[in-house]
Amino acid sequence: MAVKVNLTVNGEGRSVTTDPRRPLLDVLREDLGLTGTKYGCGEGRCGACTVLVDGKPVRSCITPAAKADGKAITTIEGLAKGDRLHAVQEAFAEDGVLQCGYCAPGMILTVVALLRDNPRPTDQQIVQALNGHICRCCTYPTILAAVRRAAGRGRA
Repeated sequence: MAVKVNLTVNGEGRSVTTDPRRPLLDVLREDLGLTGTKYGCGEGRCGACTVLVDGKPVRSCITPAAKADGKAITTIEGLAKGDRLHAVQEAFAEDGVLQCGYCAPGMILTVVALLRDNPRPTDQQIVQALNGHICRCCTYPTILAAVRRAAGRGRA
């Protein structure tokens, strides 16, 4: 039985009629055309599908669409302000993190939430926040450097 799910996605009110158990990832990609959120493992283990739900990192591949009803969703497409990238996006680009780029949207959103709550995290706190995010290109040292760079800007 389909239900109406009301979301605020990247600041814009959206409604979708769907199976309530359908993954939020599918709604974002297929119904709303927001393909920056990636399908990885389908089990919530790799982090590629991470979005922010009411400001908290959530694995959208295992989050039923109905659980997001009435919530604010931020995807990678919602971070930039006009032509200006978010500080975390800039740092990932400038430090060369984006080799294949598949893991980057989920990691970036997780780091945005981390820096909002803790503007000057230690390396251990960064690693803990990104625990469970898998980078197929193994750029972990570069990712850590990019997060440090973004934290130093003070506008993350």
